[in-house]
Amino acid sequence: MFREFKEFALKGNLVDIAIGLTMGVAFGALVGSFVADIFSPPLGLLLGGADFANMFVVLREGTKAAGPYASVAAAKEAGAVILTYGVFINALINFLIVAFVMFLIVKAMNKLKTPAAVAPAGPTPDQQLLTEIRDLLKR
Repeated sequence: MFREFKEFALKGNLVDIAIGLTMGVAFGALVGSFVADIFSPPLGLLLGGADFANMFVVLREGTKAAGPYASVAAAKEAGAVILTYGVFINALINFLIVAFVMFLIVKAMNKLKTPAAVAPAGPTPDQQLLTEIRDLLKR
C-alpha cells in the first residue's frame, strides 16, 4: 500500500499540479499586494481620495454606537450591518489582473507548443510501384 501511495504521489502530473498551485498562491498574494498597495491608492486619489477598502454602505446601524462610521473596522466594532462594496472592487481588480496574466501565459505556452512544419512524406512503396507500372504501360 505504501508503494502504491508513493507511485501516486510522485507521478509527474501530481507534482506539476502541486508546483502550479504553490506558484498560483504566491502570485495571488503578489497581485493582492499590487492592487491594495500600488494600484488602488493612485486610483483612489483620481476618484477624489476614495479608499476602496473603506467603501461601504450601512444597512443597519450598530447596537453599540450610531453612525456615521469612519471605516469598515469602526462600523464592524459598533455592530453595524454593512455592505463592503469597496472590498469587492479590490477583489474584482485582483481577478482581472490574474486572469489577464494567466491568459498571456497560456497564449505564450500555446505559441511554444505549435508543432514545426512537417515535410510531406514521400510516396509509399505501393504508390511508387504503381507509378513505375503506369510509366511502363505508357511506353
